[in-house]
Amino acid sequence: MTYDEFNDFCTALPATSHVIQWGGAHVWKVGGKVFAIGGWGPDDEPAFTFKTSDLDFDVLHNQPGFRPAPYLASRGMKWIQQIDLSGPSAEELKYYIRESHRLVSLGLPKKRQKELGLNQVS
Repeated sequence: MTYDEFNDFCTALPATSHVIQWGGAHVWKVGGKVFAIGGWGPDDEPAFTFKTSDLDFDVLHNQPGFRPAPYLASRGMKWIQQIDLSGPSAEELKYYIRESHRLVSLGLPKKRQKELGLNQVS
């Protein structure tokens, strides 16, 4: 996945916003809270960082091509960075980014979720 593909995918998720910050990283937010970051790869190679469930973190942090996200995981947060794009497929990465979006949106206050049209049960 390229940064352009990453940005196209993230922009299609509901209630997202994009900023370039933290040394040129593509930072994606839902309701003002970060859910995905494109950037910070070793040797300027593409890398993608996202929030995970406890189970996904336990599975991914030892998988080839993934590592606990620098700065975030060292502070006890369950964030993973994909650093080797030759391993997992783009579809797998999209699943984790979509799940990160969901997890972060669920952490927003209920009123904010409703304002953004997120997580509404019909």
